[in-house]
Amino acid sequence: MLLTAQTLHKRFGDVHAVRGVSFHIDTGEIYSLLGPNGAGKTTTIGVLTTLLAPDEGDALIGGFSIRRQPRQVRQIIGVVPQEIALYEDLSATENLRFWGRMLGLRGRTLKLRVAEALELADLQDRAREKVRTFSGGMKRRLNIAVGLLNRPRILFLDEPTVGIDPQSRRRILDTIQRLNQQGLALLYTTHYMEEAQEISHRIGIIDHGELIAEGEMDALIRAVDVHESIQLTLETAPLQPQALEKDLLALPGVQAIRSQGKTLTMQVDASDRRLAPLLAYLHQQGMHTRRIEIHEPNLEAVFLKLTGRALRD
Repeated sequence: MLLTAQTLHKRFGDVHAVRGVSFHIDTGEIYSLLGPNGAGKTTTIGVLTTLLAPDEGDALIGGFSIRRQPRQVRQIIGVVPQEIALYEDLSATENLRFWGRMLGLRGRTLKLRVAEALELADLQDRAREKVRTFSGGMKRRLNIAVGLLNRPRILFLDEPTVGIDPQSRRRILDTIQRLNQQGLALLYTTHYMEEAQEISHRIGIIDHGELIAEGEMDALIRAVDVHESIQLTLETAPLQPQALEKDLLALPGVQAIRSQGKTLTMQVDASDRRLAPLLAYLHQQGMHTRRIEIHEPNLEAVFLKLTGRALRD
């Protein structure tokens, strides 16, 4: 195993940000930590990359302990933080040279790595332009390229697609998959379920600092025993959504529910038998449905079943 985390804990005063997190990552694997904002994803990455010292537990990366051998750990990892770690008044090339020197790269090796990074980020034509002129997606791509300058064995990416347009997001996901095909292992944190579902070999679901489930997508669905979901779009939002949720949960076959404005999402054991009673109840309450969607089990259903709430709540 390339990475093994063992009962990691991290506290900030009264806040227990990471609570006994344990998992492993194999060579050449993409492992995603999926969870809402504030779940403990960034703190976990901070601990694993030696930026934060764990209060309890340890992790081995490439056989090196994050507690006892942090310098050796840093030599074999790459880190792409959630916040853009670039100098706006420097060009793309100057940023890469600066960070390369910080990693101990010099001369021909540094020149080669900078050229590789610019090609990876597809910024060869903008190499001499200042970063402040770049779009959000271009900055994100350059941020990833910086994390690869030392040719790490494992790359940590903390929500690298936050706040960018769909086209840039697509390019970043394609780049991540291409890097993985070349043998690079990745730890990827996100609160976008569709990203985790698309790129991951295994997924860990983290909430309130605890890893509450992990495994391959199909295995998670089987282990958590999730079923289909029915999504109803109402003509108007319910006046008392919590009371409505309670009433709908009392109906046969409804296992979990969340309301968000005009949208009701319910996990049910058999949509073909549960849809008619649901619509009839809503009609009795004077609520009319504008749209009906039925979804196969997915990560959203797993998360809803485990936590009782939506990922973005």
